[in-house]
Amino acid sequence: MSESPDARSLLSASSQLNLMEMDAIDDKEFDIPQVDTPPTLESILNELEDEEEPFVLEDTCMLNTDNMDAHSCDTSSLASSDSGDPAHLKRKRRTVDLNATVHGSVLRHSLLKGISAQIVSAADKVDAGLPTAITVSGVIAVGTSHGLALVFDTNQALRLCLGTKATGAEFGAVSALSINHDCSRLLCGFAKGQITMWDLASGKLLRTITDAHPPGTAILHVKFTDDPTLAVCNDSGGSVFELAFRRVMGMRSCDSRCLFSGSKGEVCCIEPLRAPPDFRDHPITQYSLLAMASLTKILVIGLKPSLKVWMTFPYSKSDPASVPQLAWQFVPVQKMVNPILAFCKGDTVHFLLVKKEETGTIHVIKQKQLHLSCDIISLSWINSRTLVLVDSHEKLQVVDRPSQEVLETLDLEQALVGEKACYQSVSSYAGQIVYLGTKSAHIMALRNWRERIDCLLKQEHFVEALSLAWSFHEGTAKAVVGLFGDPLKRKGVVGDKMVEILFQFAEHALKKCPDQGKIQVMEQHFHDVVPVLVDYCLLLKRADLMFNQLYAQLVENMVAKGVFLESLESYIVADRLGHLTTPIMRDLLAHYHGNGMMDSLERCIVHLDVTSLDIQQVVQVCWENQLYDAMIYVFNSGMNDYITPMEKLFAVIGPQLRAGRSLKDEEVVMGNKLLVYISCCLAGRAYPLGDIPEDLVVQVKYQVFEFLIRLHSADSLEEEEVFPCIRTLLHFDTREFLNVLAMTFEDFKNDKQALEYQQRIVDILLQVMVDNPDFTPSQVGGLFTFLARQLAKPDNTLFVNRKLFDQVLEFLCCPDDDSRHTERQQVLLELLQVGGVVQFNEGRLLALAEKAKFYQICEFLYEKKHLYDRIIDCYLRDPLRKREIFSYIHNLLSMPGYSPEEKQTVRDKVLQHIKELVTLDPSKSADLVVFHFAKEVQQIICELQDDHLLFQFLSCLLEPREGHHSGTVLPLERDLHELLLDLLCRFGPKQLLSFLQTSQHYRLEEAIQITQKYHRNEATAYLLEKKGDVHGAFNVLLETLKEKLCLLTAESDRGADGGEGRQDEEEKDSESKLTGVKDSLNDVIVLCHRNSDSLYQQQREVLWFPLLETMMASQKLVKGLNDEHTFEVLKELTMKVLNCMSSFISLPAIIQRILKDPVYGKGKLAEIQGLILGMLDTFSYEQTLLETTTSLLNHDLHWSLAHLRAAVTRGLHPRQDYCNICLQQYKRRQDSAEEIIVFSCGHLYHYQCLQQKDSGSGVTSELQQRWSCYKCSSSQGGRGGPSTEPKRGRSTSLAQTRVTSVSHDAGAEAHRKKVFVDATLDLQQEQSWDQLRCLYRGPSRLSILSELSHCHSSDKTGLLFPAQPGTDHFQLKLSPPPLLEE
Repeated sequence: MSESPDARSLLSASSQLNLMEMDAIDDKEFDIPQVDTPPTLESILNELEDEEEPFVLEDTCMLNTDNMDAHSCDTSSLASSDSGDPAHLKRKRRTVDLNATVHGSVLRHSLLKGISAQIVSAADKVDAGLPTAITVSGVIAVGTSHGLALVFDTNQALRLCLGTKATGAEFGAVSALSINHDCSRLLCGFAKGQITMWDLASGKLLRTITDAHPPGTAILHVKFTDDPTLAVCNDSGGSVFELAFRRVMGMRSCDSRCLFSGSKGEVCCIEPLRAPPDFRDHPITQYSLLAMASLTKILVIGLKPSLKVWMTFPYSKSDPASVPQLAWQFVPVQKMVNPILAFCKGDTVHFLLVKKEETGTIHVIKQKQLHLSCDIISLSWINSRTLVLVDSHEKLQVVDRPSQEVLETLDLEQALVGEKACYQSVSSYAGQIVYLGTKSAHIMALRNWRERIDCLLKQEHFVEALSLAWSFHEGTAKAVVGLFGDPLKRKGVVGDKMVEILFQFAEHALKKCPDQGKIQVMEQHFHDVVPVLVDYCLLLKRADLMFNQLYAQLVENMVAKGVFLESLESYIVADRLGHLTTPIMRDLLAHYHGNGMMDSLERCIVHLDVTSLDIQQVVQVCWENQLYDAMIYVFNSGMNDYITPMEKLFAVIGPQLRAGRSLKDEEVVMGNKLLVYISCCLAGRAYPLGDIPEDLVVQVKYQVFEFLIRLHSADSLEEEEVFPCIRTLLHFDTREFLNVLAMTFEDFKNDKQALEYQQRIVDILLQVMVDNPDFTPSQVGGLFTFLARQLAKPDNTLFVNRKLFDQVLEFLCCPDDDSRHTERQQVLLELLQVGGVVQFNEGRLLALAEKAKFYQICEFLYEKKHLYDRIIDCYLRDPLRKREIFSYIHNLLSMPGYSPEEKQTVRDKVLQHIKELVTLDPSKSADLVVFHFAKEVQQIICELQDDHLLFQFLSCLLEPREGHHSGTVLPLERDLHELLLDLLCRFGPKQLLSFLQTSQHYRLEEAIQITQKYHRNEATAYLLEKKGDVHGAFNVLLETLKEKLCLLTAESDRGADGGEGRQDEEEKDSESKLTGVKDSLNDVIVLCHRNSDSLYQQQREVLWFPLLETMMASQKLVKGLNDEHTFEVLKELTMKVLNCMSSFISLPAIIQRILKDPVYGKGKLAEIQGLILGMLDTFSYEQTLLETTTSLLNHDLHWSLAHLRAAVTRGLHPRQDYCNICLQQYKRRQDSAEEIIVFSCGHLYHYQCLQQKDSGSGVTSELQQRWSCYKCSSSQGGRGGPSTEPKRGRSTSLAQTRVTSVSHDAGAEAHRKKVFVDATLDLQQEQSWDQLRCLYRGPSRLSILSELSHCHSSDKTGLLFPAQPGTDHFQLKLSPPPLLEE
């Protein structure tokens, strides 16, 4: 059967698997005619990586289409499928991100149609069964489930069918295959454990090996090593064997040696190191290395010269269901080529570099790991940098090892045999990998670089294609096949390809442009294309290509042309594009001008080479559109003319300034540009960016100076003033122009000509500005400050007449009007601070400054003379800085650097002006006194004549302070506090009480006298109470209350007499008086309440009864006046007094007193009915509360005792019938009486055993009642001895009960025992009671009620206070407590 090979299926470009349904295959379908010279599989597999002939046309259209694999069409891979770019309506520019990685389709996948068809045909015709294993070398061998091995040549023709169905029935399915390196022998391993060796030339069976390993275990792997007489096999028992083939006297034999026994751990994967033809002489090959992977570790062993284990490597934790994978590859590392073993189990791939040292030992070096997010079921190298992995979801991933980047992901769509392991379904050879499907075979190879680009071009992904091509150009692409190693050659080839793509892209964009619709859609379409074209042309340094061919293509479409011209701006501004051709420059100018993009145009012009510009046209456009930067640039760069731009700008702003008119915004911008331009020219820098050519720097500087010092401008009128340029700049911005000159003068060192210009400019400035009313004091002062700084320089050569400085002084200090006072003072101060040559007559200066009220100048001069006391006068007289005097005095007196004499003069001056300072700010004055004048307090108080001022000062002085000076003790502090108390009584009665409460420095007797003198009754009462005279305090407050009640009754009296209108007017007044009565009454009640606890019954009555009588008397008075509202309020207040009294005085005593009262005694019962009923209500409420409380307490007590009794009397059920210490039966001997102790946990012990345990631990017998169960306490981490502190767990006895068993005569009662239970409430039972109490969550109701009763009298935080966590929402629970479940 001579099938025509699928000639280019191994090369066909494909990036998505779309396999055929194999069930429907018919033999006739594969009857393909032969081609003359089909490429062999060998020739394909041995393709060179470097491209020998880069210009060979790889056009797939030239191939025989009959042989094409219809099912490996080109579609996008997962890695490149998201490259579409929707056109949004907003203008979004597409720029090239050079860091974005595009890999395109890396793998070419093809179906081996000839082999696939014959696998299906063999299954149908000769019942070969389904394919089970595949291996590739010079030929392809496929094993089947019925024991046959099909061998195909490189043309996919079936050459041999090895084995018969009879052997298949005996040996089972083919489970492993291996071909030696010269393709002469094939080893087949079978599911029932046999191994056969075939001659691939003749198809003869050479050996059948049945005894190489334990019978009954299947062959998992069988592999030839580099030595054709040596192979290794791995069986399903996990053992590994070496097979050595011998031929003696024509007899073939096989010796087997066990390398690894399955009893030590099952090996499920083996991989001998087989060197490719180029590396057969590598020194590592002499060791015949073999890698083995078990479920827990990796081993690398050497079979030659003798068996030796070179490395053991345990896995990290992974999924137990995952299987190990192994793969060897020779990799160049640091100019050496050495083998690397890649192995994985689960989701991590490890790499081990294996080197042979000079000493002859093997050295294994761990490399960087690769982590993936999936379980790997197949691992193969496709070249020395790239791995191909298959995960448990049957996704194939191409990974670049050095960068660990996933280059492509493909879906295999159920192509592989096997669920988890697919050891025999994948075979790699010479850079290609063959995968065995259920009824088909597939081959994967890396595409060459052109193919990868063409794949993207076919999908019209031009941007990605260019990005990929650029990565080839720069040498950053991964998994590259078919490119030169030499960078120059590589860049040449790829560059030509990129140019080709650029033309295709431009043509495609023009073809696909939407013909109609919104202009924005068309613009967005080209914004996605044109910047990419420009970017790559510039990256390839092919601007000619962009300006000639590409621009010629794009000009056809007006929108494309516009987008192209606009996209140039960013490249011009970034200096990536410096020269434009004349036609493009003309189009650019027209487009930007036509669309009003003048700012963009200006930005472009100042970055472009001027030779490409039509200078006359550009200057005209710039001037008309106020593009001054561009105009200056064109004049400077194009004509080396640095003066004309200045003349043009002066011509605009000069007349306006001379006429005294204010400038428009654009004219201000021109003026500022002019200043910056002059500054740049004088400093040798080009405007707006860059530098002036070195040969022109000096010449330009002199030209600018000549321009500035011109006597008249070129087209001057007769009335023009002299030096118009300098005059204009001074009027525009004096300070900035002088700054420009100052910066310029810095550079003049040895340039004689420049120094002459410098002197000339200074003379002109003086001539123009001095005695000129057009300039303000600030401007003139600025000039002299500038001159003073220049003159102060050590290398100064300027000459200025000193008399001019005196004139300036007069000008600043003695103006015609008093305007700009602050400005003139500031200018003079700056002038003085320059110092140096500016030497004024200080006496005259001081006189002028004082006359002009320049207090800062005076301060400056006094500072130089160390007359610090005079500075205080300056501050006091200066209205702007008056309040800064305090910090000045404090700093001067606190800081070192001033002599004691200087400080003393300042102190004297402060004391002299203390009244003024206190008036200015009492608080800061007080701080000053505390810090620096504590001893002079009496003197200061004498100085302050005004009592109100003294009150403010003392209030600030004596207020509590925090920090460093909080403990400062003032002399005669008591007198000061009493003086302040006196002043408070007069000026601040509202602060009086808080002062008395916070201050501790007054004497009580004197304070009482002061408050009584001013009739401040609340304060007097507070002091009397503090003294201990509670009744005195009470009488004072009661007197106040009576006064307020008198006012209220008098008011009611007047209200009853007056008419309606008057009554309305006085309602507010009445309300305020009622409020006063309430406040006074509250004060009295609080006083009585506070002190009642510490008084006897009789003393309490002396307090409370006069208060009650006062309230009742006033109530009686008001009742007679028919003022209902007042009467009701007073009635309420009387009830309030009664309620408060009832806590301290018995109700009968109160009733008796009411009835004896002359006011009520003579009246009817109805008058006191309200009082009596109110008291009875209170009584009934308290009685109910008491009964409820008693009932609850009784219920609680009963419940607790009942549960305690139930718990204590409950019988105990032992868990075992033996002692937990001696482990013997609790009834050891029939005839002895033995005590046993049972714990609530159910463990029991002999009394003697517990005693021995105690004595062993050194515990005295007194502690026998504090035993705990040894078994439970030891299991809880405690020591197994008596508990020194009773625990609350189940290990302690709830009712630790002593049980005595009495043995009677050995007759009928031999097996009976009497049990005596002695239940006492001992320490353990108390513990149990604690445990019970814990089970009832929350505080007991007894504790809550106790807290309720104490909360008013005690200051401690109790259960009712929010300070205790968890009681914020307190509620008294009156429901019965929950019952414990037994």
